[in-house]
Amino acid sequence: MPARSRLRHHALATGSALALTLLNWFQPVRAAEDVALVSGAFIRSISVADLAYLAETGEARGLLSDLLRLGKQDPENVAKLLNQELDLPLVLTSRLMSTKIGDVILKRVAKIVYPLRVPEPSVSVPAIRAGVINGLQIGEGGLNMIKFLEAYPAEVMEINLPALMAAIEKAESIAGLVTFFSNSPLDGLKESGQ
Repeated sequence: MPARSRLRHHALATGSALALTLLNWFQPVRAAEDVALVSGAFIRSISVADLAYLAETGEARGLLSDLLRLGKQDPENVAKLLNQELDLPLVLTSRLMSTKIGDVILKRVAKIVYPLRVPEPSVSVPAIRAGVINGLQIGEGGLNMIKFLEAYPAEVMEINLPALMAAIEKAESIAGLVTFFSNSPLDGLKESGQ
């Protein structure tokens, strides 16, 4: 093969590789399309579009409507929860998530929320971190559940229902202890003894 032809082939291959790299680099990050509720063999997916619709209108549609009805949940209350915005400074949040305490918190959350069928912290922790940081960028310093889902870098985000219920139960028991001790239990003993 003549030198000129080899040079042309080399330039063409290099140019093609560079073009493909740039195309992949400028492509938008994939966002979550579905949220999968998983408990053992049970799995039900809710589309992020249906969650966004509920957040916008206060009305549920599709499987989400059925789940809310079965759970006896008011769609408007769920919409308020989805729209509840946290104002967080982007740089400070990013730094906090990179500390040891931030890593511990992310690992605990990653036991509940992770890409579908990939609960390993080496995958789930960076996915949560990316969802928070990219969601803050989308929301210009504010983050709600919809923005987090729109920024979550996996097509399907799994929610481990047993792990979620255990975390809620633990939080409720801690809240009960705080309430018990903040209501001066000794004062109650004194009053009942009189």
